[in-house]
Amino acid sequence: MNSLYAQHAYLPQGWVDNVRLTWNSDGDLSAIEENAQALAGEKIARFVVPGMTNLHSHAFQRAMAGLTEMAGDSKDSFWTWRDLMYRTALHITPEQIQAIAAQLYSECLRHGYTSVCEFHYLHRDVDGHFYANPAEMAERVIAAANMAGMGISMLPVLYSYADFGEIALRHDQRRFATDANEIMDLIQALERQRNHQVEIGVAPHSLRAASIAQIHHIQSALPNRRPIHIHIAEQQKEVDVCIAFSGKRPVELLLDSGLVDQRWCLVHATHLNAAEVQGIAASGAVAGICTTTEGNLGDGFFSLPDYIAAGGRFGIGSDSHVSQSPVEELRWLEYGQRLRLQGRNIATNVAQRRVGDFLWDAALSGGAQASGRPVGKLALAHRADMLVLDDTHPNLAGITSRDVLNTWIFAGNDQLVRDVYVGGKQVVQSGRHVHQAQIQAAYGECMRTLRSL
Repeated sequence: MNSLYAQHAYLPQGWVDNVRLTWNSDGDLSAIEENAQALAGEKIARFVVPGMTNLHSHAFQRAMAGLTEMAGDSKDSFWTWRDLMYRTALHITPEQIQAIAAQLYSECLRHGYTSVCEFHYLHRDVDGHFYANPAEMAERVIAAANMAGMGISMLPVLYSYADFGEIALRHDQRRFATDANEIMDLIQALERQRNHQVEIGVAPHSLRAASIAQIHHIQSALPNRRPIHIHIAEQQKEVDVCIAFSGKRPVELLLDSGLVDQRWCLVHATHLNAAEVQGIAASGAVAGICTTTEGNLGDGFFSLPDYIAAGGRFGIGSDSHVSQSPVEELRWLEYGQRLRLQGRNIATNVAQRRVGDFLWDAALSGGAQASGRPVGKLALAHRADMLVLDDTHPNLAGITSRDVLNTWIFAGNDQLVRDVYVGGKQVVQSGRHVHQAQIQAAYGECMRTLRSL
């Protein structure tokens, strides 16, 4: 049966009892029947919620998670971490990036992400030359998503410069090097990959690595409605250098270009002034908040309360993959604000006072917008991307549906995702990915090779 019976389903209007969710052969929801009765042989779940979009991922960085937590001789920062990341990037082969990405995506699925926006900049070979197939590395990552069953928005990254002022790339950035025409050629080569599970967008890496003129070029050449992502204002040093170069802050410079609209996702946007907060919200763009990575790298705190008050849209991403859990991203998004402001229950508005519900709803909506795909809600013509929570877990014992999201996000660290469906296909069963043994074996072999170098 292409259906799932939910005793309690989290629909766009909130929790609804006794819902049959039916999908077609393409994996899109084709019927949502309320006040239904379970059919003979139909799968039954107690709590069903929409799967989350991971709106910012560098899949290859999963290979270095946990390996940079040792102090150096001088003060450590994002910039010293970046040097270590470059060293890792220089060794990874196409076969290895596929193994790493498949492992990552299987982990993300088990924790509740059902789609990902892959900010992909590892394009060239170890010597800095394009492969015979220039899209080789991107296609390997898409193949990993297909194997794991993860929906993906592939975002080939424009990476031309080492810093503001069109400074030449460093030698250890040679695998990332692209100009605007090369990126558009790469996107064209990936067009045949597009389907119900795969979208192709673009990502100028940052205003350090791509000029405003280049960004104008790729935006005008990109088909309408495709997603456009960019790193911006992640570090205070970036803000300071941008001001010295242009007289403007990074977000201010980008907004003043007239480029930003609802297709855009501004990743991190950590260091904002009041005008920039208002400007991003007014543009309709999504702020891509990656709390666990921003905490791991010492980036700073996003201006969440002011942004919510301005009506801003946001989503979450696991970025460097020190965590693969949307629950952890959302929990620490809220807890970071509580620590910063010395208050409680920050992420709410007048319409939604439950913090967990507000965060899940906002991240679903923002992630879906950033992905450019019909995901993020259990609604007709949207993907049948669904999470079944483990109602046998003590945290959910005797609970009413209205308390499920708050309890899941803010109570304990056990895994409460039992089953996961992506496009109607079950990819996680009883907490285990359906291809977990095969994926883990390939990843283990990959990591033994990389760590021996």
